[in-house]
Amino acid sequence: MRMPDVNPAFPRKPFNARGSKVSRCENCRLPESCCICSALRHTQAAADFWLLMHHNEFYKPSNTGRLILQSFPSAGVSEWQRLSMAVEFEALLQQRPGDACLVFPEAPDYSHRMVRDVSELSARPLFIIPDGTWRQARRIFRHSAYLQDLPVIEPEVLQHSRYFLRKSDTEHHLCTAEVAVALLEQLGDREGAEVLMHNFRLFNEGYYASKGRNLQVAEAPPA
Repeated sequence: MRMPDVNPAFPRKPFNARGSKVSRCENCRLPESCCICSALRHTQAAADFWLLMHHNEFYKPSNTGRLILQSFPSAGVSEWQRLSMAVEFEALLQQRPGDACLVFPEAPDYSHRMVRDVSELSARPLFIIPDGTWRQARRIFRHSAYLQDLPVIEPEVLQHSRYFLRKSDTEHHLCTAEVAVALLEQLGDREGAEVLMHNFRLFNEGYYASKGRNLQVAEAPPA
């Protein structure tokens, strides 16, 4: 069954951090002079993804969950709420009760919920990813009663993160896009993983290029 249609446009609020005055592409959120939209690739992945996004992440240009939405047409997103589910997310869980699997590192208190072999998953799994900083993601995982009965899978981390726009206290932590890449690789979906990694590399390159230009306000592209 097809996932509900969700408008991938991110809600807006005043963004007051460094770079807030920059004229940005509405889709990739990079400065217009470094826009990557025309080079982004798309495909149908072997799994579906749903992001439970902390409200702060909707406005951050450094968010990589957006790349999952841009890479895979079936991916969706809703804002995380502690006490209730977004209507579209609740409908999705009702439609696909045997497919949903929460993505999070293993811990002893929920080891009985862990999926340790992808052969245990449904033919087309639905991966639910808490999207935020590590602290925010842990809060989403721990403080959402409606998630506590779902099986949990921990992505296999085969290499260090290539995401350097934010710092993590733990070296094995991946950004959201890298988590999805790792899951697709575990499923044997080489094409899906490569498409998302391609877009992730473009994003990193575009972001670093914008930093090199000092994020000048409404800067015209060099002639």
